[in-house]
Amino acid sequence: MGRKLLTEHINVEGIDTFEIYRKHGGYRSVEKALKTMTPDEVVEEVKKSGLRGRGGAGFPTGMKWSFLAKPEGVPRYLVCNADESEPGTFKDRQLMSKLPHLLVEGMITSSYALGANTSYIYIRGELLYVLRILEKAIAEAYAAGFLGKNILGSGYDLDLHVHPGGGAYICGEETALLESLEGKRGNPRNKPPFPAVQGLYARPTVVNNVESIAAVPVIVNDGGEEYAKIGVGRSTGTKLFSACGHLNKPGIYEIELGLPVEEFIYSDEYCGGIWKGRDLKAVVAGGSSVPILPKELILKTAAGEPRLMSYESLSDGGFVTGTMLGSGGFIAMDETTCIVRNTWSFSRFYHHESCGQCSPCREGTGWLEKVLHRLEHGHGHMEDIDLLVSVAKQIEGNTICPLGEAAAWPVAAAVRHFRDEFEWHVTHAKEAAQPGAVYQGVLVRA
Repeated sequence: MGRKLLTEHINVEGIDTFEIYRKHGGYRSVEKALKTMTPDEVVEEVKKSGLRGRGGAGFPTGMKWSFLAKPEGVPRYLVCNADESEPGTFKDRQLMSKLPHLLVEGMITSSYALGANTSYIYIRGELLYVLRILEKAIAEAYAAGFLGKNILGSGYDLDLHVHPGGGAYICGEETALLESLEGKRGNPRNKPPFPAVQGLYARPTVVNNVESIAAVPVIVNDGGEEYAKIGVGRSTGTKLFSACGHLNKPGIYEIELGLPVEEFIYSDEYCGGIWKGRDLKAVVAGGSSVPILPKELILKTAAGEPRLMSYESLSDGGFVTGTMLGSGGFIAMDETTCIVRNTWSFSRFYHHESCGQCSPCREGTGWLEKVLHRLEHGHGHMEDIDLLVSVAKQIEGNTICPLGEAAAWPVAAAVRHFRDEFEWHVTHAKEAAQPGAVYQGVLVRA
């Protein structure tokens, strides 16, 4: 397997405690940053690393940090987005539950770089057991002098808090998260102003994903240029992927970006191929909000080049023949998967989780769910297929936050690549809705 930067010690007994984490090199980045580097030098190392946001957007982290406004006498905040809610994505909770001190260390070093004296970890409300683990780690860090006043005699102060969310998917969007953190309903804000100018409590704020912040200690310890040597092109470093679905070895894998998709799926070192000896049908590569791709386009690009696990390669071909790396929620589907039923399931989720603030999303997600329900349950018409595409287009680009696109893209891609299957649900409506349905010689409804 490739080099492990975040999960090297994840299976060490007691690594969730300060004592054992410290023995394995923990908190070295805090010592290095506070004793030998200025905040701007830390930011520069993160820029050199080429680290891109690991929550889904893939925006360069160092560049995002450099946008932070620094008005005189005004507090700044760092907020960790630990509201991991994307269906198919479960990497961050693993990091927090197994390596809580890695996140705490990353928060301290990153807060120092940004000049923040108060920082927050906003965690999904259902993950209260992880919240307790983080609170314990934070208490240990305070006791050891790595949090609080005058950390390590450097003159730098930092208070770190964990805040449970309300269990709403929309709070994974950074401005909705900030609204929720302020005690309000988690509705996304119009931008501009951006959080870097007016974020938490209308103060300059940076919001980063758990995995992004966990990578900062590695970058500071080894140097940004060394980190940038790992990976391929502008996809530098390692990335955690939550592999699930019809795989022989589902789980969380840390890979060097640039690994061929085919090797990731079929190699015994990683997912071990498709379960029960079945054939691969389709893959959602970056969580439920990214376009689905059929087997032939996930293993190779439209030009016939091997598809790589990188931001650039997965997006090669745009949405016509490509997809997105997203949050790394890698969902594999075997030949027995009903694409219509799967798409309907995704649409039910997005309709339920829409905050309702924007009409195209509030109404459009409902339309998508209803039309897909008709098709899946034997009541659809041929015009419904084009109606799905039309509704998706009217949602896309017309909402305050990206939840609208998250609902529209999977539907449009499913119709684009599997239109024949949608049509079969109309021409064979009664059969498609019954147990024992067979499509193209394969059982798709057990």
